[in-house]
Amino acid sequence: MRTLILLALAGLGAQLVDGSLGMAYGVTSTTLLLAVGTNPAAASATVHLAEIGTTLVSGASHWRFGNVDWRVVAKIGVPGAVGAFAGATVLSGLSTAVAEPAMSMILLALGLYLLSRFTFTGFSSRNLGKPLRKRFLSPLGLVAGFVDATGGGGWGPVGTPAILASGRLEPRKVIGSIDTSEFLVTVAASIGFLTGLGSQGVNWTWAGALLVGGVVAAPIAAWLVRHVPPRILGSAVGGIIVITNTRTLLDSDWIAASGPVKTVVYVLLYAIWAAALAYSVKEHRDAATSPASGRRRGPPPRRRPVRRTRPRMR
Repeated sequence: MRTLILLALAGLGAQLVDGSLGMAYGVTSTTLLLAVGTNPAAASATVHLAEIGTTLVSGASHWRFGNVDWRVVAKIGVPGAVGAFAGATVLSGLSTAVAEPAMSMILLALGLYLLSRFTFTGFSSRNLGKPLRKRFLSPLGLVAGFVDATGGGGWGPVGTPAILASGRLEPRKVIGSIDTSEFLVTVAASIGFLTGLGSQGVNWTWAGALLVGGVVAAPIAAWLVRHVPPRILGSAVGGIIVITNTRTLLDSDWIAASGPVKTVVYVLLYAIWAAALAYSVKEHRDAATSPASGRRRGPPPRRRPVRRTRPRMR
């Protein structure tokens, strides 16, 4: 029962982040399942089955708040579903000894990307309003869907920054469109996993716990997307993913690091993560109080009282 409660809380937290950033539900949840010893293919399958419900509720919530561009959803969602089905088929055929370190390497790369992306750069608004072309979105969806299925997450970390970098769609609509199109990706990946693994490879109870937490958080995240600083959340989530998957790799047969080596690596990673969070908070505050943001630093200037004089009588 304790495990189910923790999974539900993890699903809630992951969906809050995913709905606010347009990424990290799958990566965060899969990382947690791998940490407790779940088979990599089964972990990804469990997360994707839970995501069928969470992405459906999340997409509806984003649509309700006007955060969805349906043209982008159609152009990226269908190729993403094709890539996700292919990735699920590939992962289902790998052995656990090979799949777990390989998946951790993918998740580690995605975590490093999240950490660096949101720590050092902000949203770009150049070219805002120009249409996103199918020749850009279709290959992006294909690659993002494949990475999502094989890595247990990656649809958001691959798709969201790429569309944001184009500067052609405002951030809230990027996040809403990516979250909505992810429903097609999760359905295709789940079909691929069930075909390759069968229903016995999935922990339905854990999927249900993740689903409950995610469904509760989805409407809240869709509302928070306009209020939560993405820069700080991205740095926080990226650091968690990097540290957790580094531990998996250090414990694997590929590296089998000794105790002192692990201690040094962990201390270094925690120090880098703390510095990244501090820098993100500082940059967010500086951006919020800069002249371009429309806010003034310090108290407003004092106005001199206007003296009224009586007109002279002639």
